[in-house]
Amino acid sequence: MFRRWYAGPLSEKLERPFVHLLFGARQTGKSTLLRSLLPDDTLVFDLADPQERTRLLAKPELFLQACRALPAHRKGQTVWVDEAQTVPALFDAVQRLYDADKRRWRFVLCGSSARKLRTTGANLLPGRSFLHRLYPLTLAEHPPMTLPPQHAESPLPFPWPGVRPPAHRFPAWDLEARLAYGALPGIVASEARDRAELLRAFAIVHLEEEIRREALVRDWGAFVRFLQLAARESGHILNYAAISQEAGISQPTVKSYYQLLEDMFIGFRVLAYSRSPRKNLLSTPKLLLFDLGVRHTAAGLTPSEDLVQAHPGPLLEQWVGIELWKRLQYLGDGTLYYQGTRDGAEVDFIVERTGLLTPIEVKWSENPSLADARHLLTFLGEHPWQARHGYIICRCSRPLQLHDKVTALPWYCL
Repeated sequence: MFRRWYAGPLSEKLERPFVHLLFGARQTGKSTLLRSLLPDDTLVFDLADPQERTRLLAKPELFLQACRALPAHRKGQTVWVDEAQTVPALFDAVQRLYDADKRRWRFVLCGSSARKLRTTGANLLPGRSFLHRLYPLTLAEHPPMTLPPQHAESPLPFPWPGVRPPAHRFPAWDLEARLAYGALPGIVASEARDRAELLRAFAIVHLEEEIRREALVRDWGAFVRFLQLAARESGHILNYAAISQEAGISQPTVKSYYQLLEDMFIGFRVLAYSRSPRKNLLSTPKLLLFDLGVRHTAAGLTPSEDLVQAHPGPLLEQWVGIELWKRLQYLGDGTLYYQGTRDGAEVDFIVERTGLLTPIEVKWSENPSLADARHLLTFLGEHPWQARHGYIICRCSRPLQLHDKVTALPWYCL
């Protein structure tokens, strides 16, 4: 059992007498994590099982009856519903039980899509629930092969909560493997020869099963064409018109498909930072897929280190963006931005937390220079009170001070 960063915070919160909602994309390890934390006598409803799902869709009251049949327990009897979004009526049933006796049951509802919950206006138990998210592995969980020096200061520190890193972390990988295969727990724990095939199954089988099961799109072929294009454009500024024309679907459909990627937790937006004295700033967001291995297979490409060598710079930039985004989601505060201008000047990422801004550039270079920091220095000059230091994430062998306000960091020091 490999240790997850969120295991500690989740275990502590599960002790509190609230309903717990755990969301995340397929294969991020939600079920594995919960099995390791919940009591052995937990009552489990696995709605990924078609028979169980059909039974409760037809008669949601069976859920109420099963819960009421449980003997009273001093600490509360745990009830776990997996893929809860497939039967939205269960959220109302949980509220009825919870409101009747807040300590008799401890409900944990787990899901891999928020689409049906959002479109049906499902009851997400406001005031009664804690919302949790689980993501692919972070750098803390999936360590580099080279240990970072202790004096290296990350632009977004992400230490293990409350304790030193555990002994049982996922296997260490080099940079090329990360850019090729991503960070899904099952992929990282698998043998190298199986990774590409497992990722292909995720992109085809799991996504198709998820979408077909919830009737999320009417034309599967059109969605597959869109997904391939969207994956290839991951990390670029959203261009609905271009995707619409190339995929042969309307712009409103393209927008709904992008929303679907976000609802299924496999895509996220990086907003354009616009609070600047410059007038020629871009305002359109970017969209990144949540995992590089999934990105490759969804784009119709075979994950490999040879693929990485063909376009390493953009992939490193996406990896940094995904890592920063996962950390911000777990930390529970802060926003990830980028800044671009119509004349091509760009800051790859800007982390905003507690009123402070940290601009970050990403370079494939092993020998960064002050010239690589010119956009960072411009941004720092425009925001002297909020932005105090900038970073270049690259492949240098050790941290380098390029300017009194700019540090170059090896990727494994991020």
